[in-house]
Amino acid sequence: MRIMGLDYGSRTVGVAVSDRLLITAQGVETVCRTKENKLRQTLARIQALCEEYDVGEIVLGLPKNMNNTIGDRAEKSLEFAEMLKKRTGLPVVMWDERLTTVAANRTLMETGVRREHRKEYIDQIAAVFILQGYLDRNSKGK
Repeated sequence: MRIMGLDYGSRTVGVAVSDRLLITAQGVETVCRTKENKLRQTLARIQALCEEYDVGEIVLGLPKNMNNTIGDRAEKSLEFAEMLKKRTGLPVVMWDERLTTVAANRTLMETGVRREHRKEYIDQIAAVFILQGYLDRNSKGK
């Protein structure tokens, strides 16, 4: 069994999965859609990836405000979590994702990815950071 990490955005969802030992996270893909509220194909793709990678749990980034409050974007993530639970039948854990996109962008800059190409990878890298944080926290509790 693996764990899937998701970075949910208005037009994209970055996807990462863990290895089978639940130690490391790897980026898989970025699921794109044309409109924010058109989620049927996005949910279908995530469900297919869950089956392909034998996923038993999903970790979804929760974009809290810097003062720890829940804003509009976080509300949409919570709604998406409910849709994921219904579609996949898997447990969905919310994970504080503050500054993961900033960290992902910094990582891409440091590795020499050109500005015009960063959009292709930013959500996937953010999903990796979300999932890796979750995996690291759980490994310390063992």
